[in-house]
Amino acid sequence: MTDQNKGAAFRALHQKGNPFILANAWDIGSAKMLAGLGAQAIGTSSAAHAFTLGRPDMGHVTRDEALAHAQDLVAAVNVPVSGDFENGFGDDPDTCAETVRLSYEAGLAGISIEDTALPSATPYEREYAVERIRAAVAAARALPGDFVLVARADGVMNGECDLEEALARIAGYEAAGADCVYIPLPGTLADQARVCAATTLPVNALAAGPLSQVSRADLAQAGVARISLGSALARVTHRVIHDAAQAMFAHGDFSMLGTGMPGSEVDALLKP
Repeated sequence: MTDQNKGAAFRALHQKGNPFILANAWDIGSAKMLAGLGAQAIGTSSAAHAFTLGRPDMGHVTRDEALAHAQDLVAAVNVPVSGDFENGFGDDPDTCAETVRLSYEAGLAGISIEDTALPSATPYEREYAVERIRAAVAAARALPGDFVLVARADGVMNGECDLEEALARIAGYEAAGADCVYIPLPGTLADQARVCAATTLPVNALAAGPLSQVSRADLAQAGVARISLGSALARVTHRVIHDAAQAMFAHGDFSMLGTGMPGSEVDALLKP
């Protein structure tokens, strides 16, 4: 599948009320497993990728590192791949635009850009955040192929603004030409439905926190078009490491190691 076809295929997956699952992977193996198990598209995860490098989330991975990581995933699977690219790896609009161009060259079908002035949790001023998205949109529209630009308002998740402010921000992002909008962890399922009702664009929902306890059907009824995992699946693997290690080192108990997948099943999912 060519980059142009991947972009168009990725866009076609975004259907309000019929959400697909954007399966966020953290390395080549997890990407191949998720694609082999039925993922229609793969996403990177800024947090999960940072964890593989022994770093925390929130602005501790460079653009070059993120692009190289994304290229690895693109080469590993035959489904569209989207980049979770934090704040576009810079404060100014021109940097966001350059990140869009480099992402397309890396084979990505789209990226998300958030409005957080990393490494702090403080959001950019709303007008400036909209200006950044406008520049990214202009770069995306100038590309030779389709490219899905997602604009994120992260202030609610980061405890920096209320839902009213986040809704005002996504309205600005829609006016700036974004293809999809995203308010991570807006609160309840009713809050998520309110986000979907506030825009004509496809909406991404994060399957984490309270929304990890509802079904795809519930999110579809709320009007969601895309469900991403963020770092949630990676954190599930970290929970297994944590719990198994505590049992081993504190009690000499290795029983959790007997619950793993058979190697032959893993091997089958990793074959080209």
